[in-house]
Amino acid sequence: MSLVRKLDETHSLTAGEYEMLITRRTPELREHLAALARERARAVYGNRIFIRGLLEISNHCKNGCYYCGINRENKACDRYRLTPEEILEAAEEGFQLGFRTFVLQGGEDVWFTDDRLAEIISTIKERCPGAAVTLSLGERSPESYRRLYEAGADRYLLRHETADPAHYRLLHPAELSFENRMACLRELHAIGYQTGCGFMVGSPGQTAAHLARDLRFIEAFSPEMCGIGPFIPQAETRFREEPAGSAELTCFLLSVIRVMKPNILLPATTALNTRDPEGRVKGILSGANVVMPNLSPPAAREKYTLYDGKRSGGREAAENLKQLKNQMRSIGYEVAVDRGDFIKTKGDKNYGSL
Repeated sequence: MSLVRKLDETHSLTAGEYEMLITRRTPELREHLAALARERARAVYGNRIFIRGLLEISNHCKNGCYYCGINRENKACDRYRLTPEEILEAAEEGFQLGFRTFVLQGGEDVWFTDDRLAEIISTIKERCPGAAVTLSLGERSPESYRRLYEAGADRYLLRHETADPAHYRLLHPAELSFENRMACLRELHAIGYQTGCGFMVGSPGQTAAHLARDLRFIEAFSPEMCGIGPFIPQAETRFREEPAGSAELTCFLLSVIRVMKPNILLPATTALNTRDPEGRVKGILSGANVVMPNLSPPAAREKYTLYDGKRSGGREAAENLKQLKNQMRSIGYEVAVDRGDFIKTKGDKNYGSL
């Protein structure tokens, strides 16, 4: 049995098999896997592409992650923090445009206490009936996660970055631990969030064996969402001279993840579209089914510099939703105006648990 056939039938490979799939990939294998990934995504979600309105609420962060342009050590970072009123105004504008999911993303900014966030979340749910709220605000306590869930948050994105503890230490300062990141992910799932993990492709020190371990982790954890994108260096970090990750490999891994888990929500990320001008289209054609246009105020978009060269205008901007719809239609897909929730299937290990 070929590795692709085994993955399609069993939704599982050994770490060694994943590594072999990555290191021995060819253009022919890539095209075959992408076609299979598109077929598997359509079987669950049809030709619908789900949109999320991205709100980058703050670039203040208490952490010093070595790869991130908004880390606390970056004195050149032009800091900002959206007010609750600005967040709510942007969400209401997005709701009028047709967005039914809002992603509140930011650094680990201590100003955004549980009380403040709970008020923002509950007000979005009140003013935007039927909409979902996704949070991507880093590591918090179990009590915090539960409070925000009870306030109405539906989903939480927390990228694991790497499933290898030694590699995690290479990318993060000592006070951030692999063990705590994994504990946070487990807690989010236990509370009931639709939970997303993810990793950088081509991060410093990463090998095919690391990527294989990431894929095995996704198998075991069985997230509802997974966000991957190429590593892109930022000029004010210690990894400024490191090469950027590969868009081609990112798309290949999107296909692998889709075939492994046909019902996963899988974004074609801004980082992928930054690395390759056609990255969004290539991501969708590799099995992705989510895009996240930017709803943040234009001045804030330019300051949320996780990496250099981030695209936030054009089809990345929520105001240009018509362009995005036309782009998706040109490759056979339709932008869906709904929440775009994870669809449970009987073959999924989380079936019936959410």
